[in-house]
Amino acid sequence: MEITLIRHGKSLWSENKPITCPELKSWVEKYDCNGVFEEKIYPTETLGKINKAKMVLTSDLKRAIDSTKFLNPNLPVISDPLFRETELPIPLAKLWGLKLNPRIWAVILRCLWLIGYSSGGESFKDAQIRAAKATKLLVECAKVHNNVVLVGHGFFNMLIGKELRKIGWNGRKKPSSKHWNSTTYLFNQ
Repeated sequence: MEITLIRHGKSLWSENKPITCPELKSWVEKYDCNGVFEEKIYPTETLGKINKAKMVLTSDLKRAIDSTKFLNPNLPVISDPLFRETELPIPLAKLWGLKLNPRIWAVILRCLWLIGYSSGGESFKDAQIRAAKATKLLVECAKVHNNVVLVGHGFFNMLIGKELRKIGWNGRKKPSSKHWNSTTYLFNQ
């Protein structure tokens, strides 16, 4: 059996000016609503994996769905919010009016999230539980279809990869975080 995790393409939302933490909430909403850039060429390995797949799943976010369509517009796709990216814990406080680049905010907030800060959103522990559920669904699909692809998101794909290895699947310790790249996990019965 084979499960391949693909990270979505580069987002069309590229606003990168310094913003306050409360403004980051709106920035993330816009990022989630935008699609991805269509590329002239895609990684050969990724195209091979998606074209060989018997079943393709995505999150319900536009960037994952659009990425799948760009890779192969003829594939039937199942979208499920279970595969969404992990949430950033965005505090509502102004934090002294501090303005940072959205990527810097994301790194800071992701680090805080990893050590337990969730600001009322999905905690790291909750994300791990969701990743275990997502992994179980992918494995069940692989048992039926033998070859499954998930077009998902960098951090959540990493959690799924960790779960797959934990239950005996072979593959890279950390899935590729590059846009459009694929990482495959194998299970020999």
